[in-house]
Amino acid sequence: MDRLHPSGIDADGYILTLPNVEVQPQFQDVLADVCMTLTRSPPLLDGIYLYGSVARGDAVPAVSDLDLTLVLQNPPASQDLEMLETKRRALESRHTEVIKIDFDIGSRAEVLAADNRLSWGYWLKHHCRCIGGNDLSKHFDRFKPSRDIAIAVNGDFASVLTRYADLIEQAPIPTQSLRLQREASRKLIRSTQVLRSEQDLMWPQTLEEHVELFVQHFPCMRMQACFFLSQARNPDAGPKEFAAHLRSFLIWMASETG
Repeated sequence: MDRLHPSGIDADGYILTLPNVEVQPQFQDVLADVCMTLTRSPPLLDGIYLYGSVARGDAVPAVSDLDLTLVLQNPPASQDLEMLETKRRALESRHTEVIKIDFDIGSRAEVLAADNRLSWGYWLKHHCRCIGGNDLSKHFDRFKPSRDIAIAVNGDFASVLTRYADLIEQAPIPTQSLRLQREASRKLIRSTQVLRSEQDLMWPQTLEEHVELFVQHFPCMRMQACFFLSQARNPDAGPKEFAAHLRSFLIWMASETG
């Protein structure tokens, strides 16, 4: 398999899909446990998908998250979500090789809905690898870069990041605040894609590439973008300081997208 092209786009202008790399040995046990744990209950899951650093093969033990997309056979009831959350916490407590386990949850009908082609379709086709159940990514053709995809995936940035700012200010312990700051920084950096131009040839793969493209368009925001990149990697800002930076950046983004 060829290495990722720096632009994130292949020779035909399509967004690159995940390289077909073998899962690093350090993370094989947790993935086996995930598949066993999540399929042990009555039929609920349509498919389990891996994304992020473990899927790319560049995860760091005891530093990286384990990112999973769960597609359910039917829209989940509240008890289904509670059961999955209980299992997520149990998995997280059993596996110190990852610092966090995340579940992104949707239903088969939601994924296959025509209105969600640019969000769910793009996400499964280009960011996820099916590790159990049905592989719905086969229902979608490859995508070419577009601002519409960026908006479909991250158009919720204002409400999501405002919620993060509130939670960070209210976090009862520093470790919780720092974890939230890391998550919020990653969401913010990826959300800058909504400001991309249709003429942009680059389709960012990493956080650094997102910042690079953003700064090309908005060099005056370099300092702010670099602050969030540092917090995405090694969060160390105080919660009030971070929340103030986040709210200020959101006000600026609103002025650019409004």
